[in-house]
Amino acid sequence: MHRHAAFQLVLAPRGEATLAGADGTVVRGTALLVPPMTAHRMVGAGELLTLFVEPHSVLADRLRGRCGSGSGILAVPELGLLDEAELGRAAALPSAGLDPRLLAAAALLEGVEEPVPMDVVAARVGLSPQRLRALARQQLGMPLARRRIWSKLRRSAQALEEGCSPAEAAAAGGFADQAHLTHRMREMIGMTPAAVLRVLREPSRSAAGASGHVHGDGAGDG
Repeated sequence: MHRHAAFQLVLAPRGEATLAGADGTVVRGTALLVPPMTAHRMVGAGELLTLFVEPHSVLADRLRGRCGSGSGILAVPELGLLDEAELGRAAALPSAGLDPRLLAAAALLEGVEEPVPMDVVAARVGLSPQRLRALARQQLGMPLARRRIWSKLRRSAQALEEGCSPAEAAAAGGFADQAHLTHRMREMIGMTPAAVLRVLREPSRSAAGASGHVHGDGAGDG
């Protein structure tokens, strides 16, 4: 089981994807949507395309509306009809639904190496700490601290893709050491850095195939 700090779309070009929630509920479909911070694991994985959608995009606005008040895994067959380029365009457009002060606070936290006290961040964007925390939970579905960890993991994953070792990737993401990166990656992605690195270095893996397999299935990496 693991939990992403972003929306996740799992698309099955052929057949179906199968995910299980923390309560044991199994959901199958050609296109599945996992809301942010929803615990889940892969039950089976064939050829899949996994897309992580950051919450500050138009596509995320659409996904928030699709989720409604629920927080479980959803089958969204209509999204499976969209091609990757079309989804990418929607993911690149800025959100019209998030409070700009919340976006500014997230950018402040992601742009620094050391943790910044929440009262300092709140003051810089013109909010009280209590209001900023409430906005984050209401609009992002998670504390800003979780968003910051996700951003650090993104930097580490990029370093792995560029050929860095897990230890080098930990440093690139701002983690204390490789063990800290491994813990956070298993918790939020479901795989270890070493497992991600193996997938990225397989010469026969296509870009879409790699995206699908870098999402852990729980069999060997959590």
